[in-house]
Amino acid sequence: MFYVKKMSPEDFKFAVRLTDTKGWKFIEEDFQFMKELEPEGCFVLFEDSERIGIVTSINFGEIGWLGNLIVKEKYRRRGAGAMLARQVIAYLTSKNVETVGLYAYMDIIPFYEKIGFKYDSDFTVLEGKAFASQVGTNLIEARREDYQKIVEFDSYYFGASRKKLLEAILRNASNLCYLAVEDGRILGYVMTKVYEGIAEIGPLVCQSGRSDIAIDLIRSIFNRLESFEVSFCILRKEEAILNFLKKSGIDERFHVARMFFRPTSLKECTYIAESLERG
Repeated sequence: MFYVKKMSPEDFKFAVRLTDTKGWKFIEEDFQFMKELEPEGCFVLFEDSERIGIVTSINFGEIGWLGNLIVKEKYRRRGAGAMLARQVIAYLTSKNVETVGLYAYMDIIPFYEKIGFKYDSDFTVLEGKAFASQVGTNLIEARREDYQKIVEFDSYYFGASRKKLLEAILRNASNLCYLAVEDGRILGYVMTKVYEGIAEIGPLVCQSGRSDIAIDLIRSIFNRLESFEVSFCILRKEEAILNFLKKSGIDERFHVARMFFRPTSLKECTYIAESLERG
C-alpha cells in the first residue's frame, strides 16, 4: 500500500539517486535548499518500507509551485504519481494558494491534464557557454537596498510574492543580479545562480516588448561568466532573445509546458524561469 511522508534529510540521497535516473543532475544540497524554502511541502512516497517516489513544492502565497515529481519506473501507471501530485495540491491548498503551477515535459502533459492542470504556455530549455559581448543598456549590479524593489517588481508580473526565494538567491555571495533602471524605476532584472564552472540564469523579468533590455541583461551575466556552462528556461514566443542566443551558439535542448491547476492572472512580460522546480 502506498503512503506519503514529509521529506527529511535522510531522504536526500534517495532523491538524488532517483532523479539521476532521468539525468536531472541534482545534488543533496538542492533538496536541502528546497526543504529550507518549504519545510512542510516536500514529500516521499513509500510502498511498505520502500521509498518509491518524491515530490517538492513551494508556496508563494497566491501561487504555489509543484516541483520535482518522480516515481520509480516499476511503480508508474499505478496511481503513485497522481498520489504525490494530489498530496502537493492538498498541502498548498491548505496554505490558501489560489492556483498551483508546474512545468511539464511534453510527454507527460496528459498525466497532469487528467489531474486537472491546464496548459498555459510553451518554454524551451537552452544550454551552452557564456561569452563576452558589448552591453548597450546602462545596467547596475543589485545592492542590498534594491532587494525590496526587485521583489515588488517581480510580484507585479508573477502574480505573487517570491520574496523568500529571491532573497535566498540574493543572499548567496556567489550569485549575480543585474537591474535595468530608468528614472529610478526598474525596467527589468536578472538573477543567476553560480556554481563551480556552471550557472543557471533566471529568474529574468522585463516589461513586455523590451527584449532589448532582456538581451542586455543576459549579456551582462555572460560578461561575468565567460566560458561558464549556462542554462535557462525561456518563453518560446521570445523570438528576438532566442535568435540572439542561437546565433551565439546557445542550443535548445528540450521543451516544457507551463500548466496551472486553476486560472491565474500573470501579467504579460518577458520571462525566464527561476527553475523548472520553482517557477
